[in-house]
Amino acid sequence: MEKLLEILEGIRPDVNFENEKKLIDDGLLDSFDIVSIISELNDEYNIAIRVTELKPENFNSAESIMNLVLKLKNSN
Repeated sequence: MEKLLEILEGIRPDVNFENEKKLIDDGLLDSFDIVSIISELNDEYNIAIRVTELKPENFNSAESIMNLVLKLKNSN
């Protein structure tokens, strides 16, 4: 989780990723941010986030992003 928070804060240092639970719903992340996050996650965790996983519930919080990463890592 620590590495994920580093990635997220590197992309958007102005957002409190540890406490925010509605990153997408509240408009804190835009489509460019999501593309950047996906690129970083794919590289860091050696996963492939597919279009079918691009749902707000997968990106609304650091916890939901981490759950997605773990799900994809375990399915490899």
